[in-house]
Amino acid sequence: MTLKQLVLWRHGESDYNVAQRIQGQLDSQLTATGLDQARRAARSLAELKPEVLMTSDLSRAGDTAAALAAETGTPLWVDRRLRETHLGTWQGLTHAEVEELWPGGIVTWRGNPEWAPPGGETRVEVAGRAVHVVTELDAAGHCSAVLCTHGGLIAGLTPLLLDLPVSGWSVFGGISNCHWTVLVRRSSGWRLFSYNTAAPV
Repeated sequence: MTLKQLVLWRHGESDYNVAQRIQGQLDSQLTATGLDQARRAARSLAELKPEVLMTSDLSRAGDTAAALAAETGTPLWVDRRLRETHLGTWQGLTHAEVEELWPGGIVTWRGNPEWAPPGGETRVEVAGRAVHVVTELDAAGHCSAVLCTHGGLIAGLTPLLLDLPVSGWSVFGGISNCHWTVLVRRSSGWRLFSYNTAAPV
């Protein structure tokens, strides 16, 4: 048995999201809205009947994933390789502050998966550490998994699994709070079933 379905789920709204601050690997917290988003999404994701539920070790992802664990009774596993991109000296700054100090930097970062902020990781590096989690789940014989993680990681891991050239990765833009991506395994490899999917309101 190999992994047939993989769901990459972004955490709910955090306090840094509201303040428009760059989070990276800083451990921001879910807002009340974020907790509500997690509970609503959990009801939809439970219908996919995941065998495995894993989360980043950052609180905003762990608290989001806990809603699905409560809904399904599935044990929750933590893996720090699912952390968001380390954004170096940008972490903690607002988008406006980054633009003032590094004009055009955010546009460059979003458009070039091989470019990193000062002291940070590239999207290619993030996807490279995260794909090992998928490989291990595959080798363990699991059929379906939900990974609760972060927007930057999802935007890198998705095209990597789809075997797209790095030059095409930027087609996968931002993913909204508590939205998810579903990939399904075919004989020829991973295929994208949905991207940036939301729970019904």
